[in-house]
Amino acid sequence: TPLGLWFWEIDRVLLLLVSMLIATGLVAVAAASPVAAQKLSTTTASLDPLYYFYRQLMWVVVGVPVMLAVSMLPKAQARRFAIYGTIVFMALLFLVPLIGTTVNGAQRWLGSGIFRLQPSEFLKPFFAVTLAWILSLRLHDQSLPVVPLSFLLTGVIGVLLMGQPDLGQTIIFIGTWLVLVMVAGLSMRIIGVLAASGLAGIVVAYFTYSVAHQRINSWLFGEGDSFQEDKAHATITAGGLIGSGPGAGLAKFKLPEAHTDYIFSVIGEEFGIIACIAIAVLFLAIIVRVLVRLLDEEDSFLILAVAGLIAQFGGQATINMAVNTQLFPSKGMTLPFISYGGSSFIALSIGMGLLLSLTRRNPYAARVS
Repeated sequence: TPLGLWFWEIDRVLLLLVSMLIATGLVAVAAASPVAAQKLSTTTASLDPLYYFYRQLMWVVVGVPVMLAVSMLPKAQARRFAIYGTIVFMALLFLVPLIGTTVNGAQRWLGSGIFRLQPSEFLKPFFAVTLAWILSLRLHDQSLPVVPLSFLLTGVIGVLLMGQPDLGQTIIFIGTWLVLVMVAGLSMRIIGVLAASGLAGIVVAYFTYSVAHQRINSWLFGEGDSFQEDKAHATITAGGLIGSGPGAGLAKFKLPEAHTDYIFSVIGEEFGIIACIAIAVLFLAIIVRVLVRLLDEEDSFLILAVAGLIAQFGGQATINMAVNTQLFPSKGMTLPFISYGGSSFIALSIGMGLLLSLTRRNPYAARVS
């Protein structure tokens, strides 16, 4: 049966690791929920301390079946699904500046309340697979201008995101493009030029983009408002090695966005630095497991698509943890499958579903070959 075939072909180790990450995320959101509920209660009616945990549980109930359903798609259908998804969410991204909703000074969403959607979150996994398909066409016809076309697509998305503004997501999209063109075999000379251009772009952003100027100054020189970074550092170090215990953290109540951007700091306070290290190792295990599945792969599209998806996943996790430990300036980026968020969780579920679909293998065929 199709279900039986899926069970034998799916990477069950990867599925187990992702399930562990999702379960860890529920515990983390439960720890951070009282902070966000208390702050929201100051402007609305009193909320249950576990209000955000219950909402996250709802998103898990929705997102996990989505992930499993996408993972059942044959590779050709998964590619087609990603291309259509790119077209749809690119169109929605163009609508954000026109009819988007502004939250915390950033216009990144469409709709409101529980029906609020962030197009850039959903675009990320679709973009990675579509970009892989575009770059893989070069093997069939060397004359196709696939690199300039992929650069143009990435540039348009970057301009739209910087207008929101959303520097963190822009970095993820550009980073995904760089990884894919490197894997596709772009010459080191061109990669060097791109690296220099990226550095020049950061310098230009520093002098022309007020948000980047303020965050870089705060990160490098301690100038300006460093409230978020200081509170994150105080929270993640408050619990020591083993933490203050579930629900016993106090520093987290002074932390902004404790349930989203800075949930890693809440984990550090209540469960200790050892728990933070364990989560980092879990992310690393997922990345390594995916890369191991690529060792014997010969299909150029699959190699590029899987590399792009795992680069996005690992890059987002690395940036969030680096921000929480003051290694990077604040980016406003969630920790995959750990932070609270409906758009983020469903989009990550789609991305992981695509990853599980594209890494499926028939173990019997592998033994015979």
